Amino acid sequence: MSEANSAPRANRVGITASVMLATTIYALDSTIANVALPHMQGSLNATRDQVSWAVTSFVAAMAIMTLPIGFLAQKFGRRRVFLSCILGFTASSMACGAAGSLPEMVLYRIMQGACGAAMVPLSQAILLDTYPPERHASAMSIWGVGVMVGPVLGPIIGGWLTDAYSWRWVFYINLPFGALAFLGIMVFLGESPKREASFDWFGFIAFAIAVGALQLMLDRGETNGWFESGETIIEAATAGAAFYVFVVHLATAENPLVSLSIFRDRNFTLCTTLMLVVGMVFLGSMVLLPLFLQQLRGLTVLDTGILLAPRGIGMMVSMVIAGRMSGRIDSRILMSFGMVMAMYSMWATSGFDMTVDDWRVTWTGLLQGGGLGFVFASSSALAFLTLPSQFRLQATGLYSLFRNFGGSVGIAISVGMLEHFAAVNRGELGERLTAFSPWFRNPEVMPWLPAGAAGAAMLDLELGRQALMIAYLNDFLLMAAIGFVGLPLIALLRTPKSIR
Repeated sequence: MSEANSAPRANRVGITASVMLATTIYALDSTIANVALPHMQGSLNATRDQVSWAVTSFVAAMAIMTLPIGFLAQKFGRRRVFLSCILGFTASSMACGAAGSLPEMVLYRIMQGACGAAMVPLSQAILLDTYPPERHASAMSIWGVGVMVGPVLGPIIGGWLTDAYSWRWVFYINLPFGALAFLGIMVFLGESPKREASFDWFGFIAFAIAVGALQLMLDRGETNGWFESGETIIEAATAGAAFYVFVVHLATAENPLVSLSIFRDRNFTLCTTLMLVVGMVFLGSMVLLPLFLQQLRGLTVLDTGILLAPRGIGMMVSMVIAGRMSGRIDSRILMSFGMVMAMYSMWATSGFDMTVDDWRVTWTGLLQGGGLGFVFASSSALAFLTLPSQFRLQATGLYSLFRNFGGSVGIAISVGMLEHFAAVNRGELGERLTAFSPWFRNPEVMPWLPAGAAGAAMLDLELGRQALMIAYLNDFLLMAAIGFVGLPLIALLRTPKSIR
């Protein structure tokens, strides 16, 4: 029996508030650390691409640990799994704050991501079971607002804590949130029925190896010179072989880790693919922009957080609007409109320069967040519209997996391509700088440049800054192009009217 039929109506508010608070912890941590990356880079003695591992390791661990959630919830009960994950997430957050080196940080972030993997799919499944089908769109909009509190408050809180105290406090802040979520779930959420369930360890290990090898290849590929390196070739071969074994195993095993029957549902398959694309664009850009604003625009970490907050605000507002428009306007129209809005904002971002004003950063952020809000809200409702209820828990896990996996791939690609573009641009700009250039010997052209070795050093520094600036613009344009790939998928979705 679903919670919608078994739980008193008055208890729905308590259940909703509790699971939204737990989801907010995840959402907060997915963005709060981004503004602190430049400070973490110096403290942990890491390069620009290495410090991004603190983000990709967290997201990749969440993607891997999403698959066992259905098994764990069936065997031990939703409530117990939820409470255990919140406890582990909070403890690993404390460990992240105390990390003294990059390897320690990556290890603790993996633990944090593994514990946080259950929060989003379990909360989503609980709300879908708590509310009747005719209120699923509204329930997903309410849930989405809880998810979006993180992107709104995360950059501001992260910027303020880093500026006033230390980047370590962006992890310590999880302690009070974790404690409140733990208590709320203990009080309001009843335990779900348990039943014996077997777990496909072979499929899980194959999937974990595939994702881990692919993430290592993407994270270290640019540093190693991609396929000129034996390490990259080994990682690529391992990822390909493990993915092949995983897919074959799913098709032939008696009790596979994931039922391929879920992907026979057209809406679910299309929406999860769309989330893969959106995750790449959203999380990839959310890592790039703080680095750009602090390293080239010269903003403080607090100012950076304030300028990033409009993305979350736009997303929150549009998700509420999408919930209210549900049933009145075709969801495919809302999703298409949202995708165009978001990708246009990414295209506009590719026209930034080092003197870009705050208003331009703000309105592009509002536009991107608003567009993605329409996509998230409508997709969350349509993905499960025609899916049988017995697949719901497994499906919500897969839905989160695709979004998280897309995010980890997007971050790795965006940061890796940033380094590649910067190196290429530096070489092309350097070709135009010679000692025989007429303007190079004319002090009236560049009066700020002193003579001798000091002038050469300053010129080299400026050359690197300009090359990096162009690299950021190339990366933003790449994210926009990736986003438009998902637009045709929306036309193939089925809505309630088309089903009737």
